[in-house]
Amino acid sequence: MKASRLFRMQLLDNDTVAAWIFLTPALILLSVFIIWPIAYLFYLSFTAGSFTSTGTYLVGFKNYWRLLFNSDFWQVLGNTIYFTVATVIPSLVIPLGLAVLLNRSVPWRGIMRSAYFLPSIISLVAAGLGFRWLFQTSGPVNAFLGFFAIPSIPWLGDTFWAMPVLILLSIWKQLGFNMVVFLAGLQAIPPSRYEAAELDGANGWQQFWHITLPGLRPTLIFAIVTTAIFTLRGFEQVYVMTGGGPLNSTNLLVYYIYQEAFGQFDFGYAAAAATVLLAVTLVFVYLQLRTWGEE
Repeated sequence: MKASRLFRMQLLDNDTVAAWIFLTPALILLSVFIIWPIAYLFYLSFTAGSFTSTGTYLVGFKNYWRLLFNSDFWQVLGNTIYFTVATVIPSLVIPLGLAVLLNRSVPWRGIMRSAYFLPSIISLVAAGLGFRWLFQTSGPVNAFLGFFAIPSIPWLGDTFWAMPVLILLSIWKQLGFNMVVFLAGLQAIPPSRYEAAELDGANGWQQFWHITLPGLRPTLIFAIVTTAIFTLRGFEQVYVMTGGGPLNSTNLLVYYIYQEAFGQFDFGYAAAAATVLLAVTLVFVYLQLRTWGEE
């Protein structure tokens, strides 16, 4: 009896067991809402059929071969890469510059911080509708260009200009969030480092390059990863503004998956495309952590 009680006390005192007890609810939720859906998605990518009385059946790597030889998929993948690169870089550079500026004692600093953060709390669907109105052929943007005798541009109906409008919307939407993240990172850098640099004669650019950027390294990793994920899962702006057109020039991978799954009811093929998107995202995150992470 005493031995059994002693064993139970030792078991409860074990830090590893206590940790697992506390982690179990979170692990259950993680398994149900993340791990299981990913596993089922991977399984579904090897099937064909539909969720009807006929059901689904295994087809092996057929869906992946269809992706490999589908020109539309490669165009969409190219669109996604272009959209991601062109969105992520400005979405990091511009907020970083604003954060450095607003971290100083400038007039109306609090109001300016709030104003820049507002886009982050606006629904992407509502923002997309607003941008579609701004950039329509007879919209305010073309009216403004008309004052300078510049002909109207069919922004959303042109294969060249439609994607930059989507990129502009995505940058505008992400700008405030990243700015607040960088502001938090800047305030964690000890002011004594800048004071010492000034005493050594370092100018503003040298302080930024040798103190600010190294001090923001963990913040930069977080901002790069979250911005890239936000961009790779871009759907609402395409759905609201262009529908993937014109001529498939703004079709992104998530919208393409949506079309195949709920437009063509080709769930196995859509699952294969979603698996590719998941793999691309994981590889990108791994490379960022490997490149920017701590040694």
